[in-house]
Amino acid sequence: MHDIRLIRDDPQAFDAGLARRGLEPLSAAILTADASVRALQTEVQAALARRNEASKLIGQAMAQGDKDKAEALKAEVATLKTSLPEKENAERERLAALQDTLAALPNLPAADVPEGEDEDSNVEIARWGTPRTFDFAPQEHADFAPALGLDFETAAKMSGARFAFLRGQMARLERALGQYMIDRQTIDAGYTECATPLMVRDEAAFGTTQLPKFREDLFQTTDGRWLISTSEMSLTNAVREDILPEADLPIRMTALTPCFRSEAGSAGRDTRGYIRQHQFWKVELVSITRPEDSDAELERKTRAAEAILEALELPYRKMLLCAGDMGFAARQTYDLEVWLPGQNAYREISSCSNCGDFQARRMNTRFRREGGKSNEFVHTLNGSGLAVGRTLVAILENYQQADGSVDIPQALLPYMGGITKMTPAA
Repeated sequence: MHDIRLIRDDPQAFDAGLARRGLEPLSAAILTADASVRALQTEVQAALARRNEASKLIGQAMAQGDKDKAEALKAEVATLKTSLPEKENAERERLAALQDTLAALPNLPAADVPEGEDEDSNVEIARWGTPRTFDFAPQEHADFAPALGLDFETAAKMSGARFAFLRGQMARLERALGQYMIDRQTIDAGYTECATPLMVRDEAAFGTTQLPKFREDLFQTTDGRWLISTSEMSLTNAVREDILPEADLPIRMTALTPCFRSEAGSAGRDTRGYIRQHQFWKVELVSITRPEDSDAELERKTRAAEAILEALELPYRKMLLCAGDMGFAARQTYDLEVWLPGQNAYREISSCSNCGDFQARRMNTRFRREGGKSNEFVHTLNGSGLAVGRTLVAILENYQQADGSVDIPQALLPYMGGITKMTPAA
């Protein structure tokens, strides 16, 4: 959520930020609506003050025997009592409309975010690893993984497209990946493991910006709750409406959960294979920090995600997203893209973002500095450490063998119960 005071103070800067997001200037319309709200607030406050003053004057007039004045004051109070609810309702409606307008606008990019409209303007920061040279033509995972236990047909019979039924060694590998990632993020990176709800209410989804803009991307239950599209929704809302002591910051939380996405608007994209599913597992990394610490925290968080890819010996590149390609809540984002030899391309496997105080304002999450008297909004950050299904795909494609088998990365062997190689069903 945007701070209306900042828009009042520097509307040109606000419009410039929107322009970097590809949006038209809106400060004039917002400030007009804001002025209307404040004018009504002034009217309501004046009417309340006058009603209270007139009520006192009625008693004084009666005590002085001035019945005419008392009756006139009574009539004025009655009129105020009638008109006040109308003014208060109008104030609430205009304020709600203004807040809806602000809630629909994305976060403004940080100053060092590259200019650009889409992924073509993203900037490569670094690469790690050398893609493997194959002595055979590497296949996409969708072509050889079904023989290893990645079953799309069975899932389609019960659930439809974009679901998978994992069997035997494939199910073991996915479980091993999730366990390995959560262990590394807690033991090595210092995140606190959490087991969170998989369903949240409207206000939680609003707080992390899934509502109202991304309503179509979510699944909703019959009682109105929302299945989480990422455990960012539940982890970040753990501090909703809190005032945190400065000494408690930073807070670093992680969770391994299933995630649910309708993938609205993604028709035709990644329909083959295990890349884009309605249900998948992910290890999420969430941080709550002081404002001055969030930039460094983004670097730390991204490094925690990179460490998983390096331990699994998966080549990747680190991309700084341009203003037009960032997510709605982000002010700065790094994407990690893993090499998929079957596609001969790098594909996103983690996105790590600094949201500044954008989510904190929606959640009303603040902190108080030691010895301070006022409260400040925290900064929130989130990232994948990593998406389990996409990491599974990366292992399948990078570790595939000519006979259709797949070697298990050394880092995962302690989690695989003696399985060192996945072999096709006879």
